[in-house]
Amino acid sequence: MLDATMSQQLQTYLQNLRHPIQLIASLDSGENSADMRQLLEQIASLSDKVSFSDAGNDERKPSFVIAKEGSEEGVRFAGIPLGHEFTSLVLALLWTGGHPPKVSEETLQAIRELEGDFNFEVYMSLSCHNCPDVVQAMSLMSIVNPRIKTAVIEGGMFQDEVQRREVMAVPMVFLNGEMFTSGRMSVEEIVAKLDTKSDEREAAKINAKDPFDVLIVGGGPAGSAAAVYAARKGLRVGIAAERMGGQVNDTMSIENYISVLETDGPKFAAALEEQVRHYGVDIMNMQRAAELTGPEQPGGLVTVKMENGGALQSRSVILSTGARWRNVNVPGEQEYKNKGVAYCPHCDGPLFKGKKVAVIGGGNSGVEAAIDLAGVVAHVTVVEFADQLKADAVLVNKLKSLPNVDIHVNAQTTEITGDGSKVNGLTFKDRASGQEQHLALEGVFVQIGLVPNTEWLKGTVELSKFGEIMVDARGETNVDGVFAAGDCTTVPYKQIVIAAGEGAKASLSAFDYLIRQPVTASSKEAATA
Repeated sequence: MLDATMSQQLQTYLQNLRHPIQLIASLDSGENSADMRQLLEQIASLSDKVSFSDAGNDERKPSFVIAKEGSEEGVRFAGIPLGHEFTSLVLALLWTGGHPPKVSEETLQAIRELEGDFNFEVYMSLSCHNCPDVVQAMSLMSIVNPRIKTAVIEGGMFQDEVQRREVMAVPMVFLNGEMFTSGRMSVEEIVAKLDTKSDEREAAKINAKDPFDVLIVGGGPAGSAAAVYAARKGLRVGIAAERMGGQVNDTMSIENYISVLETDGPKFAAALEEQVRHYGVDIMNMQRAAELTGPEQPGGLVTVKMENGGALQSRSVILSTGARWRNVNVPGEQEYKNKGVAYCPHCDGPLFKGKKVAVIGGGNSGVEAAIDLAGVVAHVTVVEFADQLKADAVLVNKLKSLPNVDIHVNAQTTEITGDGSKVNGLTFKDRASGQEQHLALEGVFVQIGLVPNTEWLKGTVELSKFGEIMVDARGETNVDGVFAAGDCTTVPYKQIVIAAGEGAKASLSAFDYLIRQPVTASSKEAATA
């Protein structure tokens, strides 16, 4: 199962095991069970601290538990965790064997102190780049807290179960048999969701912080670049973000960032955070801004209030809240979200293997999604509002060469239909003739661009008719001491490289603003904090 290179790498990792572990498999006579046996025996052969047993009797077959020696409890993998989940497998082996995780002691203690019994079932696909964060978080939690049980289920191998539980988007997590969450989440976010008092504690920590010289709201490429540039000026810098990396985390492949030949979103996001931390920036993750108040007098402090009730103050603020996928806003979209309506073809495509799907949107994202899906599903229909596809010619030519793809342009989606529990079709109108057409299908992937995350700024910062923050050539807004950068602004072309450059520019502009302000009591307080 593992080639020579992967086998050698795993053998090196397993040298970090501090105590013995065992792999207990539940197998049947099928081909998948034979493959799992081969994988587990190969892993066991790489370390004298790993043993294999096929004495398991779990109802999910094939599956296996990674347990400490002498125990039968541990993280369970139903399916073969290769692909994007190979790292999850390696980490589960190491953590079970006593190797310390790269998680703060504060988070580990919060996991230990969770009260109650938690039985998690995590559905994932091997091609999903959003799944490993959730799989690894849930695995770690079950290793740290014995009252937490985690089973990781590979949807492609357990199709009947996926259909029975109507899992149509991954990662999807069930807790004690009930839907708990879907989509990418960090271990800190999951703990906060389980811990009812976390908001109160976070607000208290936020309120206790001294004013910053530069506070950045948003941790994507723009915010990260702004933080690095400001920190290198010797300023006191903080980042308040929902998640470091922002929407980059949801990007499968990045091949146009200058000097980086090819990478993926999660790797790029991790590199951003690593560089920001290198410069000592105060990173405040899982923070959603709710309100901005400008300074009471020129050069005064700007206040940013968070949804958890905490508030941060700073001599200057850079807004880099980015954007999110735009909804198509037709009947059925919200009702059937994660029940056939999806936004990530790489994550959720394997769940629609052999089925008919539609892609709404004919730009680069939509056409790339259709090409990707065509290799997995039975048939793809592309529905584009404009009178021609807007994607690059090379992508359009590739799409048109595929035998299982239909294209409808000048077509307005009017409804996503379903049977009450999941999607069963899509209706669109020909904009030229007015004639409506209904397609029978089982999945709809929405790929129609972005909407800026700026709703919380209405009435404070000047916004365009599209909700983008109005900025000048220096990244300045209409509010004294407040700057903005990245996909949330009026700067055209929403690209990672452009966002990073705009973040650097806004940071330099904020520095120029600060050095021209008179020395006040508040600025002294920030400078000496």
